[in-house]
Amino acid sequence: MTFEKVNEILAREDIPEDFKKIAKKVVREEKLSKREIVYLLKIADPIEKSELFELADALRKDKVGEMVLVKGIIEFSNYCKKNCTYCGIRVSNKVRRYRMKPDEIVKRAREVSEFGVDTIILQSGEDPFYTTETIVDIVRKIKNATKKPISLSIGERSVEEFKLFKEAGASKYLLKQESVNPRVFKNVHGEDYERRISLLKSLVSLGYVTGGGNIIGLPGQTLEDIADDIIFMRDIGVQMAGIGPFIPTKGTPLEKYPRGSADITLKTYACTRLAIPTILMPSTTALGTIDPMLQYEGLEVGCNVIMVNFTPQKYKRNYVIYDNKRDVEFYQTVRELLERNKKLSPLVLKAAMEGHKKGGTT
Repeated sequence: MTFEKVNEILAREDIPEDFKKIAKKVVREEKLSKREIVYLLKIADPIEKSELFELADALRKDKVGEMVLVKGIIEFSNYCKKNCTYCGIRVSNKVRRYRMKPDEIVKRAREVSEFGVDTIILQSGEDPFYTTETIVDIVRKIKNATKKPISLSIGERSVEEFKLFKEAGASKYLLKQESVNPRVFKNVHGEDYERRISLLKSLVSLGYVTGGGNIIGLPGQTLEDIADDIIFMRDIGVQMAGIGPFIPTKGTPLEKYPRGSADITLKTYACTRLAIPTILMPSTTALGTIDPMLQYEGLEVGCNVIMVNFTPQKYKRNYVIYDNKRDVEFYQTVRELLERNKKLSPLVLKAAMEGHKKGGTT
């Protein structure tokens, strides 16, 4: 499929030679350079952009298949000790805080597993309330009860904690680098750049399916920075990438800063797929917050994952990491995917069919 697409590109007279050279490298499975990735990110011509997206989509089909993986996320706490300047649940923001009890988290995870999801994702702010022992107990109980892969997205923990979480049953961990430009990172995160990068590398070395990722449109960010992020993830062995546009949020220092570009986000998805062919890459909720249809468009440019929100309704509205966050609901999402002729797992289809008969909601 990729080979056919590249041949099609090479035969076209209206495609620049620089693009054709990149297409040849993709089919030969050669690493793209920073200069080449920046070139792709700068593409403005509609024809060339369409070819970029189609090439990434063809590579996605060849390397990870046709199926869209549906993952279920539980946002179990919106407490956070960090004060990141873009985030709505930063410690200094006034939001209604909540914490789910450990037994409540386990119970909800059992329910989520019945929807046939590929992975159960446990996400929170950096909340010290949940001790190492508590997280280990939660993970172990969920793993024993559901037999599902468990992904953690709970911020920076020690390497020893990562080891214990993995022993308990967690197999995936998302810790986005946000930006590998130390200046851009410091402006939004503070002084923990070296620790963040070191922990990401440790997760890879521990054998986690490790997720990195960046935010498109942070203050001071350039296309060169985005290319560096892609190369960084490729070179350290990241296997998942969470990439989304910056969304301004009330009460944060960046609330009046312009929103990140959806166009650049889509091109970043395509470039990430070309650079890391087997990457697990969701079309993110942040992109869908700009326009719900954009989230589905992401699945046409290299993405192969969508995350459905299973946080209990009484908590969900308070997990305001950014304003007007889209609620990605299971049944609606499955309907939209099927209308777009996307392939879903039999377990997801079965759960959707049974829920439809019962008039179910998530």
